[in-house]
Amino acid sequence: MRIIRLEVTGFRNIAEETLEPGPELNFFYGENAQGKTGLLEAIYVLGRARSFRTSRLLEVIPHGHAHAVVRGIIERRGLRLELAVQVSPRSRALFINGKRKTLSEYLGHLAVFVCSLERMDIIRGEPEHRRHFLDEGILSLDPKYARTLEQYHRVLAQKNRLLKLAAESDDPHRFVEEIEAWNEHLVRYGGLIHRARTRYVEQLQAHVPAGLFGSERISLRYISSLAAHDEVSEYEALLAERLRVRLSAELAIGHALVGPHRDELEITMDGQSLRHYGSLGQQRSALIALDLAQVSIYNSAFEDQAVFLLDDVDAELDRRRIVRVLAYLQGRAQCFLTTSKPEIIEASPWRAARFRIEAGRIFPASSS
Repeated sequence: MRIIRLEVTGFRNIAEETLEPGPELNFFYGENAQGKTGLLEAIYVLGRARSFRTSRLLEVIPHGHAHAVVRGIIERRGLRLELAVQVSPRSRALFINGKRKTLSEYLGHLAVFVCSLERMDIIRGEPEHRRHFLDEGILSLDPKYARTLEQYHRVLAQKNRLLKLAAESDDPHRFVEEIEAWNEHLVRYGGLIHRARTRYVEQLQAHVPAGLFGSERISLRYISSLAAHDEVSEYEALLAERLRVRLSAELAIGHALVGPHRDELEITMDGQSLRHYGSLGQQRSALIALDLAQVSIYNSAFEDQAVFLLDDVDAELDRRRIVRVLAYLQGRAQCFLTTSKPEIIEASPWRAARFRIEAGRIFPASSS
């Protein structure tokens, strides 16, 4: 899989630009605030239909523009497809070969993974960032998982609405029957999410590159919020039980207390929590290792390359580590990297296409 052509219109500070990237390694270089990260974000939006920089996709639309459009020609196993994402203030439209598609129909055609300092919350932030990281990886393998997540969060929102009403009511128990009906749906979709995440964490652990940056060992463990109460092998039965036990507390507090939306991914290095005790360098190394593991999982599942984005590579890694990362990715991904230091490109052990970015414009340079 690779991007043959990329067209970006009205996206951040990119007015209208076209890029024909190289098949392997592509460097975007230039001064800060010129649009390098914006280009990576556009590629990510093309593959994921969302941004890695903001939860509000409409923020990519610059002032004075009605919408932002990212369009790309991709090649996968000898076949070419045109993908397009149009972002308007009130909507997001997805297209494959000019035909509008739903999110679950669109996802899976371009597998994009990104490593950026803006995603350091995966290592040191709240559990929701790690849950989202897992869900992103699962979606790259199974786009239909998007429907499971949508259904779970729809049910959760309905339940929370009722719980809020109950907490504010003089007779909260009149909401119990309806809440219990929503709990049945939570058990169904919650079980699907729990099993998908548990399997994916096992895959991550098996694919974390060993010895890439040193001798430290990264270990992963998916921790169910139910694990303290019983064995989670019979997850649906345990979830249903805990929902019954915690109903009174939920009625009093006004929101849901039980389910996979409260689970955690534990990340340790040599037995120490990276979130609490890891140095900044260890946390950065772990984030890159996890991102590379996602690429490797995708390679194994589909026997195909992915697209990998690494933002501000010289801030993340020294030259020795850059060489190791690029060597690891060779043959595994079409890579797009940004840097403010053009000399970093010389660290590449394989042929690279180079593009200078200035004021949202793309200027091809000679390959190295």
